Amino acid sequence: MAEDSDLEKTEPASARRLEQAREEGQVPHSRELGAFLILMAAAGGIWMMGGWLAQRTTAMFRRGLTLDEKLLREPDQMLVRFADLSQDVLITFSPLLLALMIAAAASPFFLNAFNFSPKALVPNFTRLDPIKGLQRLFSWTGLVDLVKAVAKAGLVGGMACWVIWSERNDLVMLLAQPIEVGLASAGHLVAFSFLAIVSVMLVIVAIDVPFQLWHYHDKLKMTRDELRQEAKEMEGDPHVKGRIRSLQREAARRRMMAAVPKADIIVTNPTHFAVALAYKGGMGAPSVVAKGTGEIARRIREIGAEHGVPLLEAPPLARALYRHVEIDREIPGTLYAAVAEALAWVYQLADWRQTGGQYPVPPQNLQVPAELVPEAVNG
Repeated sequence: MAEDSDLEKTEPASARRLEQAREEGQVPHSRELGAFLILMAAAGGIWMMGGWLAQRTTAMFRRGLTLDEKLLREPDQMLVRFADLSQDVLITFSPLLLALMIAAAASPFFLNAFNFSPKALVPNFTRLDPIKGLQRLFSWTGLVDLVKAVAKAGLVGGMACWVIWSERNDLVMLLAQPIEVGLASAGHLVAFSFLAIVSVMLVIVAIDVPFQLWHYHDKLKMTRDELRQEAKEMEGDPHVKGRIRSLQREAARRRMMAAVPKADIIVTNPTHFAVALAYKGGMGAPSVVAKGTGEIARRIREIGAEHGVPLLEAPPLARALYRHVEIDREIPGTLYAAVAEALAWVYQLADWRQTGGQYPVPPQNLQVPAELVPEAVNG
C-alpha cells in the first residue's frame, strides 16, 4: 500500500518542476479570457470612438464613390487613389487595432503565464496523431469545453435577445433620422449592444480561469518518489558530496602545510597537538597558520623541523590555541601575554644562532586563562 501511494501523483509540483514546464512552453492559458479581453477592447473602442469612426467611414465612402473625371482620363491615377484610401482606412482604424493587439498580448499576464520558450517552437508531429486527437475530444477536458461552449452560446444569445427587445424603439427611430445623425446613433447603439453582450462572458471567464489554473497544476502533480528523486538530484549524490568534501579538506590541508615553513614558532602538546604561529610586520596580532592533532600534528612538527622552525612544548597554550583560534585568524587578547613570551624566546633563539653565547632557556609555565584550556573547561 505504501508503494502504491508513492506512485500516485498526489503531491503539488515543486518549484523546479514548474520551471521545467515553463522551459518546455507549458503554461496555464485560457482561451475564454483571451477572447473576452479582445471583445471587450473592441466594444470599448467602438463605444468611445463610434461617432468619430462613423464620420471618418462616411467621408471615406463618399471620397471613394465619388466619380472623378481625372481618373477616367488617367487610369494610372487609380492606384494612387487606392493607396490614399487605404492609408485613410489604416489611420482611421489604427487606434482600434492597437487596442486589440494590447488586449491580445495582455491575456498571459493575468495568469502569470507570459513566457518565451524556444522548445515550444520545435515541431511536434505527435500532435497530428488522429487517435490521440479523438482521445482528447472524448476526454473529460473535451466534455468541459463542450459545456463551456453551450453555456457561452446560451448566455450570449440570451443577452442578445434581451438587448434587441429593450432597444426596439431606438431601432425603429433610426429609420426617421437623417443619415449623419442615424449613423452616429447606430454606432452608439451597436457599441452599447456589443458591450452588453460581451460583458456576460465575464461569467464564463470567472469560471474558466480558476479551472484552467487548477487543471494546469493538477497536470503537473508529482509522486512522492519523484519528489525524493528530485531532492537527491538537487542535493547531489551523498557519495559524490562526501568525495568533494574529502577533496576540499585535502586541498585545505595542503595549503595549511605549505604555510608551516613560514611560521615563527610551533607550539606543541608535545605529541597530540601542534599549532604554528606567525607574526609579521603590519599584523595586528600573531595568527595561526596551521594546526592539527594526531598524525597532522606529527606532520606539522616534521615540516617545521625540516625548515628550522622553533618548537616549544607548552601543552596548555597549544590546547587553547587549537580549540579557540581558527586558521588564518589572529589570537584572542587573553593569549597575548603567553604568546608574546613564546615569541620573545624565538627572537632570543635567533640572536643566539647569530652571535652564540648561552642557549636561551625555553619559557616554562606560560600563563593561560583556565577557561581557555579544554581540560579545564571539561573538568
